[in-house]
Amino acid sequence: MQNQSFPLYQRDRRYIPRVAAVHDMCGYGKCSLTAAIPILSAAGCDVCPVPTALFSAHTMYKDYTFHDTTEMLPSYLDAWRKEGVELDGIYNGFLGSAEQVGIIERMYREYPSALRLVDPVMGDGGSMYPTYTEEMCHAMTRLVDGADVLMPNLTEVSLLTGIPYEGQCLDDDQVDRRLDRLLSMGAKNVVVKGIDRGDGKLRNYVASAAHGGVEGKVELVHDRLPFMIHGTGDAFASALSGALFAGLGLDESARIAGEFVRSAMKSTRNQPHYQERGVSFELDLGLLTDLVPRD
Repeated sequence: MQNQSFPLYQRDRRYIPRVAAVHDMCGYGKCSLTAAIPILSAAGCDVCPVPTALFSAHTMYKDYTFHDTTEMLPSYLDAWRKEGVELDGIYNGFLGSAEQVGIIERMYREYPSALRLVDPVMGDGGSMYPTYTEEMCHAMTRLVDGADVLMPNLTEVSLLTGIPYEGQCLDDDQVDRRLDRLLSMGAKNVVVKGIDRGDGKLRNYVASAAHGGVEGKVELVHDRLPFMIHGTGDAFASALSGALFAGLGLDESARIAGEFVRSAMKSTRNQPHYQERGVSFELDLGLLTDLVPRD
């Protein structure tokens, strides 16, 4: 396994990179923009939110309201262009409609040098999220082609590729098949997360089209905690993105993101209603701030 140590972003110590976070906003529950904004900010980024939906609470709760913001987004981005907003990265997560894929594609056209970071938030545990449709999942596949970093969980790998979901216990050949399919769909770099072989470890895999593909993949192993928490995927993708904008290499960024989430989960277990509300990462943000280069 070769080391994917190449940086995707050259960080200028005097400059704070601007990253559009194209995610939903939940009023209660730790995920999406309420994760992306503080985590990326801790990693020294200027976060520019593009809200794809407004929720009263995330969808793990029985009662929540959902408002699709698709109609407002064209004028929202028009105003950015009139003001001359520039972006170094476009980081997307949960979308409110299939039409919002076109909104992201518009951003790619208007900011061609921005790093494209795609967290295809579509489902977990083998099922789509309740607000998602087959049309939305099909549209999301358009963002795979050209993604500088694609960060799916195993459910999302299945939805993107059509390879049947086979749970989290995958052997190397099964992992390779999924990585290879995503790279062949046009992703430049892929981080597949959440492989659990029942040995007390969680494994993530990093593969790059430009550095050996599946043959050059990197395995990242983390100790598995004996409980699960909502929102860890958003925290992982945000931390990985923040580490990249701090100037670190891809596999090191993915390793740091995994350890950030594991540490945050340990703090979370001390909080009330932690299983429903989501991962509490506030006490661990210093891990990301320490990555930022300074004079």
